[in-house]
Amino acid sequence: MLGEKSTSEIHKVEDSRGVPKLKSDAVRGGHIAGNARHELEHELKRSIVSKKNFIPLVSKRG
Repeated sequence: MLGEKSTSEIHKVEDSRGVPKLKSDAVRGGHIAGNARHELEHELKRSIVSKKNFIPLVSKRG
């Protein structure tokens, strides 16, 4: 969610247009979220990602 919000705010502030610029903004937003996750894991001294908190995708067919 942090990555999505970061990306959205970057789009708004920079008034991004075109696929290359939007892709660049998305990469920046992802880096922000990744850095935040790594910093949290460093503070906690453990990973916050595990097989226990993985939610598999469910196919919606019908």
